[in-house]
Amino acid sequence: MPINTFAYVLPAPCRPFAAWFARSRLFTGLSVLLWLAACAGAGRTDLNTFAEDSEVRKRARVYLELASAYLSDGMNTHALDAVKQSLAADNAWYEAHHLRGLIYMRLNEPELAEESFRKALMLQSQAPSVQHNYGWLLCQQGRMGEAMAMFGAALSNPNYDARAKTWMTQGLCYAKVGQLANAEKSLLMAFQLEPANPVISYNLALHFFQQQDYTRAQAFIAPVNASQWANAETLWLGIKLAGKSGDGVQVTALSASLRSRFARSREVNLLDKGVFDD
Repeated sequence: MPINTFAYVLPAPCRPFAAWFARSRLFTGLSVLLWLAACAGAGRTDLNTFAEDSEVRKRARVYLELASAYLSDGMNTHALDAVKQSLAADNAWYEAHHLRGLIYMRLNEPELAEESFRKALMLQSQAPSVQHNYGWLLCQQGRMGEAMAMFGAALSNPNYDARAKTWMTQGLCYAKVGQLANAEKSLLMAFQLEPANPVISYNLALHFFQQQDYTRAQAFIAPVNASQWANAETLWLGIKLAGKSGDGVQVTALSASLRSRFARSREVNLLDKGVFDD
């Protein structure tokens, strides 16, 4: 599976994940993980409400939520400025260090990201959202043993509410290093927890397509392409699967949908050129 960026869990509430699908190419291998990161939910251990916060924490929280919004909009330098203001108000809040780590990941500063995640875990050692994101950073660096330890720590937390996202991320990391049996097991665990999640379904379909198990691949991609979550990448995979099975009617239908809905996409260009082995 191709590797891209996307695996964070924002500490502040994220926007509905539909916005990510509308604005981004979310499905290519680990590129889905930006959605994971943005919308996985934090499995929060900091349960204070705004009303319960100290005045210092209230100021820090306002800047943190601003930074989170900037990051969701791709305004990375603005996000970094805002999170620095949050830390200036309250340097002992692990969530601000966590978000700073995510911003540095987006800015391709892995050493600074790791420093921020380590600081967050020093302040809150049982923060599964931090463990998830730190694990993704370690996976990107090829430090698979450390990555799996972080994913395992997150998954072992009974209060963690984003387990499907971590199972999926773990599966994609296994796939990255060719451990396909472990990858499949992890992806199926994710699906069991969130069977309606289109990102998980797409990645399972892609996994089975690459294993030439076209029947199982079709079982996972067809519901996505029949839903509001279909995008250029899901339709393209459906076209390739229909071609493998000799279903010309489905190839025609999915191709028409791809052309009408995503006319400027890379996939339409490939379709026009007849390149089906991308």
